[in-house]
Amino acid sequence: MVAMTASSARRVLLAAPRGYCAGVDRAVIAVEKALEQYGAPIYVRHEIVHNKHVVQTLERKGAIFVERTAEVPEGSIVMFSAHGVAPVVHEEAAERGLATIDATCPLVTKVHKEAVRFAKEDFDILLIGHEGHEEVIGTSGEAPEHITLVDGPEDVPGVEVRDPSKVVWLSQTTLSVDETMETVDALKEKFPQLISPPSDDICYATQNRQLAVKQMGEEADLVIVVGSRNSSNSKRLVEVAKLAGARDAHLVDFAEEIDETWLDGVGTVGVTSGASVPEVLVEGVLEWLAARGYQDVEIVKAAEESITFSLPKELRRDLRAEAASLAAGVRAGSAAVPGDAGAGA
Repeated sequence: MVAMTASSARRVLLAAPRGYCAGVDRAVIAVEKALEQYGAPIYVRHEIVHNKHVVQTLERKGAIFVERTAEVPEGSIVMFSAHGVAPVVHEEAAERGLATIDATCPLVTKVHKEAVRFAKEDFDILLIGHEGHEEVIGTSGEAPEHITLVDGPEDVPGVEVRDPSKVVWLSQTTLSVDETMETVDALKEKFPQLISPPSDDICYATQNRQLAVKQMGEEADLVIVVGSRNSSNSKRLVEVAKLAGARDAHLVDFAEEIDETWLDGVGTVGVTSGASVPEVLVEGVLEWLAARGYQDVEIVKAAEESITFSLPKELRRDLRAEAASLAAGVRAGSAAVPGDAGAGA
């Protein structure tokens, strides 16, 4: 815990680490590199990361965000977001003659591989996560016949498996550690032979950011979390802050969203940001607070982070030429089918 100075009537506790994790950094740089190498437009299936500022900035540079593969014109380049996609999405891209760049976070890829392996061994897989989240949709798509989604302890009574001796749990990487383990404990009560994944599914960045918030929550009257409302890990930080003892906690995209009434009676403000948030947005919040007397900033350091991920290997290829070739192949195959059943075989 950071040492506190009694002299400060108004102060800010600034979480470290905060903001971009290695997977988000990799994904955002991948879009920028693709635009630089291949020119606009670069299509991105779903938001590359869950942050309004990042998406708007990349749109201005020439990225086009779509929700469905069918929205991407044939012969184009499409990038898959950091949250990962199901195998069917790769198939859809191939059918449309699209050149693809897979920016899935390597930690999410690890969970996908675990799902595939356990499905091949005929396990029932209990996936702890939030229904509708892109990461959950992608992981579930790896082995839909084997995976059951568990959206919290309240879902556990209704969970059924074929063989209680062959059941394993996996989880969405951006969940709260405490939230996940509460669900795991409930599952173990029902299925005593439940197997845990070979390595921790909750990503290091999620854990570290939550740990810093727990440390500051005991002393902060108010915690401001910078992040978007569709960011699971950012929303979790608000919950963690309140559970850690903060009197109040709020999620904001930008400094101008802060309500000055939140500062009534507040001496200590904790500030952190979700794993998809650029530091410039945190700086904006610190400037906003400083203008209102909160100029004393102390760091609450929970962990050191040195992890980096290499960029997607697809960026080393001539994807524009590849996309044109793929699209030509798709068109040729479509033209051949009506006239000759054996054409293209």
